[in-house]
Order: sequence, then C-alpha cells, then structure tokens
Amino acid sequence: MMKFLLDENVDRVYKTQLLQQIPQLEIMIVGELGAPSKGTLDPEVLEWCEQNNFVLVTNNRSSMPVHLADHLAHDRHIPGILILSANLSIGRNLDELIFIAQAAFDQEFQDRIEHLPLP
Repeated sequence: MMKFLLDENVDRVYKTQLLQQIPQLEIMIVGELGAPSKGTLDPEVLEWCEQNNFVLVTNNRSSMPVHLADHLAHDRHIPGILILSANLSIGRNLDELIFIAQAAFDQEFQDRIEHLPLP
C-alpha cells in the first residue's frame, strides 16, 4: 500500500481522517519522530521520500516542480508528489487521497507531480 508523508504545512486533520478511513495506511508528518524535521528544505524532503518510499502530500504549488526537476536531473527518483487543491474542501481532498491510497498501482505516480483532484 502507498505511504504518505504530509508536508509540515498540511493540516494535521488529514492524518487523523486518513487513519480513521484506512487504519493500515502508513502516514507521517514532517516534524514527527522518524520523519524529516520541521524546517527541512524541500530537496532534502524529496531525498527522504525517495529513500523511504513515501509519496509527498503538499500544498507547495510554486517551488515543488522546480525541486522535482532538479531531483530528477541528478538521476534521482521519487514515488510521487500529490498537491492538495486550494479549491477543494478538506473533505474532498481527503476523498481524493483515500481513493489514491486504495486504488493506485505501485509506482503509478513515480517521478511525477499530480494535482488534486485527479482527472
């Protein structure tokens, strides 16, 4: 099953709600024990996601594409980046994440950024 790392700027309610719907989901938040610490630069977060096979869930729409391009240019990889929609409610974003966690194929989002909602 897919694993999610929530960026430190993502509301903590996402973790609570995701675990209520999918108790077996492995999900961490930047700043928690075992995850990158708060304030970790985005390129280092991407490296952590690569090493630990976590899909990054973030609100970072502006600089994340640049960081991903640089990461890939160094022959690195990432399980994927999901960008939450500012136009959707938390509930709709959660519905999207639940669907992805339950239905996505292994490596479906490899080296890609996907904006929610999925097409």
